Amino acid sequence: MENKKIKNFIIILEIVIAIIFVFTSKISDLVIKTFHDRYFADIVIPFSFYFLLILNGKTFPQLKPWFVKAILVFLLCALSETLQYFGIYALASVFDPIDYVMYGVGVILAALVDRQLFKRLVSFWE
Repeated sequence: MENKKIKNFIIILEIVIAIIFVFTSKISDLVIKTFHDRYFADIVIPFSFYFLLILNGKTFPQLKPWFVKAILVFLLCALSETLQYFGIYALASVFDPIDYVMYGVGVILAALVDRQLFKRLVSFWE
């Protein structure tokens, strides 16, 4: 039962993230719009991937520790960015070295939300 609650919670979280992404893209303030267009996805994608990996905790128990999820997500995003440098486009088509930092921010934020916020506020969180 707990696993189903976590699954539903993560699905709702992912939907909320998608809605936030869509609505924040409509902001007209130039500074916020520039940040959103260049870096928001670089934070949100690893954040979302981290929580999607939680859904595979039973199938792949080696993914259970938070730091394993964090390292794996960061490495996959960094690989995608490095491939862009060499002209191989995976998640995007423009290489930007600042994206590595944004991926790190997204992963760290996800780990903090997982281990500090949800663990304290969500009764069925593992």
